[in-house]
Amino acid sequence: MAQWTSAVGAAQLARLLTSQQDRPAGPGTRRPPAYRALADGIRLLVLEGRVPVAARLPAERELALALSVSRTTVAAAYEALRGEGFLESRRGAGSWTAVPAGNPLPARGLEPLPPEALGSIIDLGCAALPAPEPWLTRAVQGALEELPPYAHTHGDYPAGLPAMRAMIADRYTARGIPTMPEQIMVTTGAMGAIDAICHLFGGRGERIAVESPSYANILQLMREAGARLVPVAMAEGLTGWDMDRWRQVLRDAAPRIAYVVADFHNPTGALADEDRRRRLVDTARSAGTVLIADETMSELWLDPDLEMPRPVCAFDPAGSTVITVGSASKAFWAGMRIGWVRAAPDVIRSLVAARAYADLGTPVLEQLAVNWLFGTGGWEQAVEARRVQARENRDALVAAVRRELPGWEFEVPSGGLTLWVRTGGLSGSRLAEAGERVGVRVPSGPRFGVDGAFEGYVRLPFTVGGAVAEEAASRLAAAARLVESGVTGGAETARPFVA
Repeated sequence: MAQWTSAVGAAQLARLLTSQQDRPAGPGTRRPPAYRALADGIRLLVLEGRVPVAARLPAERELALALSVSRTTVAAAYEALRGEGFLESRRGAGSWTAVPAGNPLPARGLEPLPPEALGSIIDLGCAALPAPEPWLTRAVQGALEELPPYAHTHGDYPAGLPAMRAMIADRYTARGIPTMPEQIMVTTGAMGAIDAICHLFGGRGERIAVESPSYANILQLMREAGARLVPVAMAEGLTGWDMDRWRQVLRDAAPRIAYVVADFHNPTGALADEDRRRRLVDTARSAGTVLIADETMSELWLDPDLEMPRPVCAFDPAGSTVITVGSASKAFWAGMRIGWVRAAPDVIRSLVAARAYADLGTPVLEQLAVNWLFGTGGWEQAVEARRVQARENRDALVAAVRRELPGWEFEVPSGGLTLWVRTGGLSGSRLAEAGERVGVRVPSGPRFGVDGAFEGYVRLPFTVGGAVAEEAASRLAAAARLVESGVTGGAETARPFVA
């Protein structure tokens, strides 16, 4: 019986492989043999999760034609992968990807490191800060005091606690966007919100327009839901969207949904101005496309003199085009899995009805904790402390990367939690792999693109500061040296670091 559970075609694999561009070889640098380069490329795709484990690979002849190389080159690469444990084969069943014994399965998203690994590896994979204290403890204590009346009920609130829905609605109204509680559903984080929206509107095979690049975990969520992703390139710099491209995609592809991050875009940090927001809403309305506006970063402005534009939903007063998603996870703490949806009442009713077949509802205690923060002013105090911490981290990381890696290019965003860095021609995938060996974990650019885009980028979050930021940049420079020299393993090892 065949051991593969999916398949990757020759043309698809060729696209993924050719996206892996390295810096041109310098004087005295030896290029690996063609078969070795091919084997390394496939291994990287498996380690990054862009080619799944147990995926059947194309026949040698098919891949050779797609890559314009000899069949001997492909056969030698497959043999090398078999010897390293990254490929298994059986006569009559073909060859499929594998992971050597003792190696962790590659992540399809950006999961955080386990706590026990933090002593030797600096984690730049997860764009989240530690919990803000004392506000987390106070919020939980406040929630416990308010819990007894709810404990006498069944505890299932598919739309969210009425008090929480009313509080979120009032907060939108205070921002100049009149909102009723019936327009709010509380969810288990922003991911839970977007998953519910995609299942309601998307459907398997439905087109979804996404910014290119975009948030890696959302892209993977949509892929696994069976969506057909339509990438729309961002404008240059930190200005946000390229409206000519958006008009063309919404007109020609007619996607059912479009997912956008207007406020300190993840990963680029871009901030869309009011004119772009207005024009995108108008264009989506004309095309019959529903906009999912992710505003989880909207409160994380870091430059004190920055004037924030109005939310995307402010340009859709009828609520027929824009569905807004918010969350406590980025502004407060990722461990507080509370998110929410703001939409027209009929959309909220449909989402609530569908929830009976998903997670039933959001934990009551966590809702009470966030509601306590909203009602006491604790939220504003905690988020302001968050901004100070993120600003200090940003400035420390920017200075360290500029010193250690002067050839890397980026623009400094005015908010959010991430730097989007062009790596001077180096492969982001190879940098990520080398980083694991020298003790720094960094996600490569292709995780944030569709079908192999952004190989020359990495994302660096503002999650570390001070001496840790300096050490992270030093380790990134060591990883870059490994990639430049063509070393494939073992040259340097991670060293413990104590902040």
